[in-house]
Amino acid sequence: MNFADLGLGPALLSAIERAKYESPYPIQVEAIPAILQGKDMLGLAPTGSGKTAAYILPILQQLLQKEAPRDRSVPVLVLVPTRELAVQVAEVAENFGRFLPRRIKSLAIFGGVSINPQMMKLGGTEILIATPGRLIDLMGRNSVSISRIQTLVIDEADKMLQMGFKEEMDHLFEYIPRKKQTLLFSATMEGEVEELIKKLLQNPVRVQVAADDFTPDSITQSAYRVSPEAKGPFLRQVIQSGDWKQILVFASSIRTADNIVGKLIKNGIDAVAFHGDKSQGARTEALARFKSGKTRVLVATDLAARGIDIQALPLVINYELPRSPKDYIHRIGRTGRAGMQGQAISLITPEEQHHFKVIQKKMGKWVTLVNAEDFGKPLEPKT
Repeated sequence: MNFADLGLGPALLSAIERAKYESPYPIQVEAIPAILQGKDMLGLAPTGSGKTAAYILPILQQLLQKEAPRDRSVPVLVLVPTRELAVQVAEVAENFGRFLPRRIKSLAIFGGVSINPQMMKLGGTEILIATPGRLIDLMGRNSVSISRIQTLVIDEADKMLQMGFKEEMDHLFEYIPRKKQTLLFSATMEGEVEELIKKLLQNPVRVQVAADDFTPDSITQSAYRVSPEAKGPFLRQVIQSGDWKQILVFASSIRTADNIVGKLIKNGIDAVAFHGDKSQGARTEALARFKSGKTRVLVATDLAARGIDIQALPLVINYELPRSPKDYIHRIGRTGRAGMQGQAISLITPEEQHHFKVIQKKMGKWVTLVNAEDFGKPLEPKT
């Protein structure tokens, strides 16, 4: 299956080729034709499954067939839970949009930064990617109208509800027309997500990529048994052992992330922390420097890392394990994307070994646990 089989027109196919996307992910194969037909859709898919392009590509094709708005009303609204995801979705839209015969303007708006520059950029926007609170602020200033929305996308609906956005979302739904196409994406259908699905979707096409089964074959996983006091030195040994240009390290707390960065810098390794205690400006700058290769190591917490999307990221390191298997899959899914090879390394203390077994069982894939002292040595063949 290739993109030409999905109903996309020549302009989009050319944009896909120039953006160097080779073949569609399973979710794109199922979602793109349904969205082009104007159907509502429920996408049950984890981050890293290709869901952003699954809805951005058909939306761009739909917009190409219409004239750009001349006022402050927007035809497409994408609601997201975090600032980082908003930026990621906008980057995907821009990545394809720059190759189209006419410019389709997309804009990410979110809190934590000055509202005035966002107000000034809103004119002519066709794809508005927004966190709920900032969108409500801009609507209150009459800077944008969502009363003529033709397509509503809710991305990571479960995270949106977990982060307490239900009241803001209900407020926004009062201003959105009843007749529209709605695309809802979520990793789960638990609790309030199911209520949201019943409320918003009309006879939706259901597309599912099971999060528990989503472990790309392009990711090589390895794990090393290490004592708590040796974790820091071993992390530095791993980083210095290869010529990886970008390394994403996961920590479970803000304090640990900051401590890791301090030790790495002290040992001559360029690193920066990425977590919720950083200002939006600091987080944006840190991510930009990491994506461009100016900073080699980014140390992130799980919540802040949602939305990090780097197509050629070669290595992810779990300095500490996450609490849930789903978060583990989300973490390692930052590498091995778009058909490229990736590597994931986990540092496992004796206290974490049982939890690591639980993660592997849930994932359905077993990773050989090797002593840290044997790092870099070839594995003994199994007899």
